[in-house]
Amino acid sequence: MQDHPPNTDDGLMDDLLAELDSRDQTVRHESANVLLEMQGNQEDTVADKAQPATKKQDSKSRHEARQARKAAALAQNQAPTDRDADARLEREAKEEDASIKETCDKLGVQIHEIPPDGHCLFSAIADQLALLNILPPAQANYVIVRAAAANFIYTHPDDFLPFLPSAFGEDGVGATNAGLMTPQQFEQYCMTIKDTGAWGGEPEILALSRAYKVPIHVVQGGVPRIVEHNPGPPPRFFAKAARISYHRRMYGLGEHYNSLRPKNAISQVAGKIQSAFS
Repeated sequence: MQDHPPNTDDGLMDDLLAELDSRDQTVRHESANVLLEMQGNQEDTVADKAQPATKKQDSKSRHEARQARKAAALAQNQAPTDRDADARLEREAKEEDASIKETCDKLGVQIHEIPPDGHCLFSAIADQLALLNILPPAQANYVIVRAAAANFIYTHPDDFLPFLPSAFGEDGVGATNAGLMTPQQFEQYCMTIKDTGAWGGEPEILALSRAYKVPIHVVQGGVPRIVEHNPGPPPRFFAKAARISYHRRMYGLGEHYNSLRPKNAISQVAGKIQSAFS
């Protein structure tokens, strides 16, 4: 992948998207308003740059348009909701939390909270890689892990292209075919994962599992309770696994990852004593 100079507007967009995850409702609403304003400005900019119908927009214009649409969608999610909806979300959050904690107790692990800054998946996995002595502590950070995910995806396009969203295939507006990303779009996707605060998901988890040759187990509130991502086909045995938790309702926008660290001996004994008397 070629390195590209950072874009100030893109950096601001990343910061604002991260702030939409804030626990502070005022911060979320202020960020949402700025994002909506940026959307309007970017749509005007893209319109000014548009070429005649016989020519395609350049890649930067398309990227700006996609960022604007994403920002608008996320910002609109911050609109005030009614009390019934708030109560439902609060109930779902508590149910999810209880389910995840129950699984954690069975595994003998506890949640180590990761900041909701847009890098949570990569920071959570970095924390696990340090615990497993796969990465030295000085390198166990989201910058290193993002680069590892992006580089692995970029060097294994056949394994990942079918699972990545294409702006012009079945994931695009008004699409009539299941087209894949173009080489340019694929490179841009990898650069975005590497250099911005873009959220990571299933493709990045699988890439990191294979890059570091370690299973990554994701504990969640839904079914199944544990989703396993393995670097090789079963029934290969792995002596250790990285464990993270996936939360849909924990923060403002929901989706968030934490690291799961082993409980210390005192905590385990205290838990057993409490269970014996419950």
